[in-house]
Amino acid sequence: MDLTFMVVLVIALALFFDFTNGFHDTANAMATPIATGAIKPKTAVALAAILNLVGAFLSTEVAKTISGGIINEGGPNGVAITPEMIFAGLMGAVLWNLLTWLLGLPSSSSHALFGGLIGAAIVGTWSFGAVNFMVVVSKVLLPAVLAPTIAGLAAFLCTKLAYSITRRSDPDSGDKLTQKRGGFRRGQVFSSSLVALAHGTNDAQKTMGVITLVLVASGLQTAGTGPHIWVITACALAIAGGTYVGGWRIIRTLGSGLTDVKPAQGFAAETSTAAAILASSHLGFALSTTHVASGSVIGSGLGRKGSTVRWGAIGKIGIAWLLTLPAAAIVGGLAALLMRTGIVGVVIVAALGLGAILFMFFLSQRETVDHSNALSDVDAVGEAMHIPNKKEREKLAAKARAAQKVAEKAAKRAAETDAARAIAQSALDHADTAVLKAMTKAAEDAQAPKIKVPKVSLPKAGLPKVKPQPAADATVDVPVVAAPAADTEQEK
Repeated sequence: MDLTFMVVLVIALALFFDFTNGFHDTANAMATPIATGAIKPKTAVALAAILNLVGAFLSTEVAKTISGGIINEGGPNGVAITPEMIFAGLMGAVLWNLLTWLLGLPSSSSHALFGGLIGAAIVGTWSFGAVNFMVVVSKVLLPAVLAPTIAGLAAFLCTKLAYSITRRSDPDSGDKLTQKRGGFRRGQVFSSSLVALAHGTNDAQKTMGVITLVLVASGLQTAGTGPHIWVITACALAIAGGTYVGGWRIIRTLGSGLTDVKPAQGFAAETSTAAAILASSHLGFALSTTHVASGSVIGSGLGRKGSTVRWGAIGKIGIAWLLTLPAAAIVGGLAALLMRTGIVGVVIVAALGLGAILFMFFLSQRETVDHSNALSDVDAVGEAMHIPNKKEREKLAAKARAAQKVAEKAAKRAAETDAARAIAQSALDHADTAVLKAMTKAAEDAQAPKIKVPKVSLPKAGLPKVKPQPAADATVDVPVVAAPAADTEQEK
């Protein structure tokens, strides 16, 4: 097969791997801020893509480790690493990346790449001398164990410290007050951006190292030299594009599958992750950013009192971690074995690989996971927060003042209405009392006893007036009085 065509084929597959690395590792930076509502989902992946692009230009130490450290491609003790072997190794890494993405497992793209290259180099040369195992142990395996442990411990301590500093209680009674930790949600915008930038400085360089390795293996570049500027640019654009696509299945796992992430936890986890990745990039360690991010999330979950850590999900992720390197190595080795047959083997590997990629993509469409449902169990977390600018804050303040004035007027009208109602009620009570008194007096008058006085016929003259003596149900007897004697004689 023409060497130039093979080199072009390998570079194309390497850039596709870089693309899968981007959407496979988007969750490392943006899962926790999306879960806490610090950043909207689409905004988060766009920000991560830009920062991955920038980070890819900041360092090339990891690229040098891969291109001139893990595989002995030159020198007196080196072996002849061909572009076909590198193609086989990349195929193993790509297929493992897509499989774990389909399952929503945050496995290591770095270890998949290392495993695929190691398996392809050993089978392709039938020699273990093709691999520098001292470099593999010192710059791959040891960081894989130590980095997540250190990051998890740092996240645990930072979470404890964050909750301790922001704890509020009543100084007199000692009762807990409402905790105000909204500042951590704003801080996550910075910390998650730092993680995305650090990811670009580490993971984008791995593909740069692979492309540099194939250029060296084909004699187009001197061994021991760093990646060319066009290689850096191409890899930066590929990983940025993959990051923008967003690996929503893995974001769902890291955002809510391991533990319920609160803003203080997210800030602590992201800060610890960024510190570990940046330090590793400076030292040239080909670190797994996925391992570091997962370790930080677990550590932050253990650091918050009352938090639930889902150990079942962590166990599945741990198994994927252990299987990544050997599984990718096996696939890479089988691909290299087929490619030993020549152009027919290359065609077979390319066809089988393309078929597997399309099959996994078809399976992923049966249950679509995107920004709208990646964290559906966290109540549309992507819409939870918006940080307003100065004009928006002024508008909000004006609306608040207007609402306060309306509320004051409504309260005044309500007070006036209550006063009028009280006066009316008092008048009604007085009227009711007056009516009741009148009715009571009328009833008393109706029940009073009546006295009957008989009529008495008295002489027209000379009779004394006698007051009748009232008696119940009796008549008064009036005696008959005789005329004086003088009058009698006169009549005679």
